[in-house]
Amino acid sequence: MRDAKLTPVVFPTSRKLQDDIRSLETPLDPPGEVSPRDSIVSMSFDPQTYGEPVAAILHLEEAGQRLMPLVSTRAGADRARQTIRQAGARQLFPQSRAPEAAMAGLYLYFDCWTQAHETAQDIATPEGSYWHAIVHRREPDAENSAYWFRQVAAHAIFPALRDAAAEIGVPVGPRWNPQAFIDLCERARLCPGSELERQARAVQRAEWQLLFDYCARP
Repeated sequence: MRDAKLTPVVFPTSRKLQDDIRSLETPLDPPGEVSPRDSIVSMSFDPQTYGEPVAAILHLEEAGQRLMPLVSTRAGADRARQTIRQAGARQLFPQSRAPEAAMAGLYLYFDCWTQAHETAQDIATPEGSYWHAIVHRREPDAENSAYWFRQVAAHAIFPALRDAAAEIGVPVGPRWNPQAFIDLCERARLCPGSELERQARAVQRAEWQLLFDYCARP
């Protein structure tokens, strides 16, 4: 079950990279899908916290507020992928706590599943294992996701994530339980358009925001 290694902003880098960022205009959600973004409010999340380069990228798709599908479409915008890769962790996250882990999260936000997986699996830290677990949960491969969550054990974002889930309306008990959320996502993905799916996606967004914030901050 283990993996084989298989607003305007000025972006402070090359003109080509600035042009690449401005050109990313294609929505990542499937055409015709009604976004539940307005029905479930997310936690406070300010892309500017992570610097202008990262903010510029996140502003291409709802500024970190995107409700990602429970199962990755693997249809991340090609130029988003190229822009993130060209900038690199050192430029995007020069003083962050976990630059490479933040890169995995950024790829995952834009549904660049392969790049998120390749990045996360090379990070031998709880944050790397956490992104790895999310990647497989969205594959979806529940068993593999559970394995990587066991490598995480208890993470610093769990208490805040538990509180966020409770506010969204997902029963969580006294502590955050990653396996229980895997199970919920498995049920929710079989009920597209349901309240359960909307709640699961909202919790998933809160999880992404909390973990990205933990990795991207100094």
